[in-house]
Amino acid sequence: MARIGFIGLGNMGGPMARNLLKAGHEVRGFDLSPAALEAFAAAGGTVVSGGVAAAEGAEFLVTMLPAGKHVRDTYLSQSGLAAATAPGAVLIDSSTIDVATAREVAAAMPRPMLDAPVSGGTMGAENGTLAFMVGGPKDAFDKAQPVFQAMGKTIVHCGGPGNGQVVKACNNMMLAVTMIGTCEAFIMAEKLGVSAQTLFDVTSKATAQSWAITSYCPVPGPVPASPANRDYKPGFAAALMEKDLGLAQQAAADAGMTAAMGAKALALYQAFTAGGGAGQDFSGIIEMLRQG
Repeated sequence: MARIGFIGLGNMGGPMARNLLKAGHEVRGFDLSPAALEAFAAAGGTVVSGGVAAAEGAEFLVTMLPAGKHVRDTYLSQSGLAAATAPGAVLIDSSTIDVATAREVAAAMPRPMLDAPVSGGTMGAENGTLAFMVGGPKDAFDKAQPVFQAMGKTIVHCGGPGNGQVVKACNNMMLAVTMIGTCEAFIMAEKLGVSAQTLFDVTSKATAQSWAITSYCPVPGPVPASPANRDYKPGFAAALMEKDLGLAQQAAADAGMTAAMGAKALALYQAFTAGGGAGQDFSGIIEMLRQG
């Protein structure tokens, strides 16, 4: 079993760290939230006083932070953070951030670094079924397999530094566009007298089939585990989808292309969060779309 440092024990990082503990790893963790530290300690984790203390002697250092500026500050501004890890350690950043920052930070590190954003939301984090999209050196990816396998079910090496973030941006842009189209279809069927269950029974097995329908259906009933059955409590919050769509638009601009559907999805999620939906699950946008 490995000695792991973990920085960022919030809604995603907390259950991820707990799954590492369940797998028998020794985990030293840090977060700015006393409640997050208390939950981590209750699960058997060792609470430390800061990021460098979490990194000290670690064979793997995992970070799960809100945005690129936090990743940059953690790795570039905290003197000795990466150097405090054990020789041969692997750094794993599972934050969802912009590609440029991921590549900049990785290039500055004295240890091999993997950008490893995740898909699966809080349910995936709790259940240890996250999908990891990993960029960085293949040998570091191979070495980190026991860490990823304790937290996730699908672990894919996407290529060099930053490529995990590229794939995450593409994935969530596709998900947002698909969810919006799914919501519109269920609203249209409802208004024209077709029940949600009937539409689900057909589309979940026909050419429109998607994860947004079969696992995360945006109306109550057909998929009991979907947020629609608990008043759109996330799940994956709409504010986070808005953030990810912004990163996707930034990536598209860096690639010199226009992602028109992604831009429209971003505009709709911006309207949804501005109207009070930021803390709802992203599938809750169906309520805004119903209003016209």
